[in-house]
Amino acid sequence: VQLQASGGGLVQAGGSLRLSCAASGRTFSRNGWFRQAPGKEREFVAAITRSGDYTDYADSVKGRFTISKDNAKNTVFLQMNSLKPEDTAVYYCAARTFYGTSVSFTSDYDYWGQGTQVTVSS
Repeated sequence: VQLQASGGGLVQAGGSLRLSCAASGRTFSRNGWFRQAPGKEREFVAAITRSGDYTDYADSVKGRFTISKDNAKNTVFLQMNSLKPEDTAVYYCAARTFYGTSVSFTSDYDYWGQGTQVTVSS
């Protein structure tokens, strides 16, 4: 099983980026995105169910970020709009094979991608 994150980069405040997470090896019950800024704990950003029908977001990104997926390509996306300098972090995609209701803890996922850097300049 492999998760490959891509799409990070440098963008000015107010700009947009689209992250992708391509999965291989199996399908998952839920996919998520987390981020980790220097000196901080890894934090939840967004999650989506296997069907794509239900999504969850951290309060800090609601209304600005959108998680989606293409099941045919086994790929999850994170569209990030109205980016702020405080969004600067390494973004990690995550996935889990088991079912459950909790989505916002790192322990809720059993597979992780390698991370992609997002830097938002002011």
